[in-house]
Amino acid sequence: MSVETTETTKAPKKGMNILFSLTLLGLLLFIWLLLALATDSFWTPNNISNLLRQGSMTAILAVGQTFVIITAGIDLSVGAIVGFSSVIIAWLITAGVPVWLAIILTLLMGVAIGMFHGFGIVRMGLPPFIITLATLTSLRGIGLLITNGSTISIPSGAFTAFARADFLGVPSLFWMVLVVAIPAFIFLHLSRWGRYLFAVGSNSEAARLSGVNVNRTIYMAYILSATCAAFVGILLASRIGIGNATQAEGWELQAIASSVIGGTSLFGAVGSVHGPLLGAFILATINNGANLLNVNSFWQRIITGFLIILIVYFDQLRRRRQR
Repeated sequence: MSVETTETTKAPKKGMNILFSLTLLGLLLFIWLLLALATDSFWTPNNISNLLRQGSMTAILAVGQTFVIITAGIDLSVGAIVGFSSVIIAWLITAGVPVWLAIILTLLMGVAIGMFHGFGIVRMGLPPFIITLATLTSLRGIGLLITNGSTISIPSGAFTAFARADFLGVPSLFWMVLVVAIPAFIFLHLSRWGRYLFAVGSNSEAARLSGVNVNRTIYMAYILSATCAAFVGILLASRIGIGNATQAEGWELQAIASSVIGGTSLFGAVGSVHGPLLGAFILATINNGANLLNVNSFWQRIITGFLIILIVYFDQLRRRRQR
């Protein structure tokens, strides 16, 4: 039986996907409108550019995280990979490695980490939560050992200027979101490999019987997630001009929250690319607006947690109705 003809490979209904995406977009625009009325400093070129830069790196992380969550997995290591990648690329550039080669080597390191996660899950039988949590703590420690608890300054002016530059009036970091999102959309929604991710998340045994190589699909999901995280680490190093192993602490939760707010089900088999992108910019807007309104940062975390609880609750209701 071909996997293309099985129920397990079907993504969420297109009409519901469009409706949910329009709802998220409407929510984002509504928050922007409220903030524009509440503070004069929100709708300024500098603040909008800052907002786009803030949301862009979380958005890329959320796309990578979504591949994993669709398979009913989780990747808690992405924040640590971001910090570790910033250390690696800073160390390579400082050592005299050409910038282009340093970028390639850092991305390959992300691929290697993703393969390690896949090996731990597929061959060692470890739960995704455990193997990625172990990587989270280990990479933080390795990064601190490399830097001796300090930071590595990046001497390349061209590299550090990239993340601060604009192209056609739009921050370069936002263009990087499109560079990731467009191929990710094609991969997830228009290729058989994307259908395999949904199949594994829906019912891995049924997917296996339908001819899907489940192990390879799991490897692929975690490689994509870790590679996206390594890419974000490169962008972060470009933006702040240093490699720091303690950077991006807690970003894994931001990535998961963005993905879930964007409609990805933590139970697997439901998700998209555009949803997590909108989720990431909704969170970035909330954080940006809270800062402009001098709201205590602790409230930002409470609001994020409340949104996650609310959306997961409605996701459970949706699943019960489908049974």
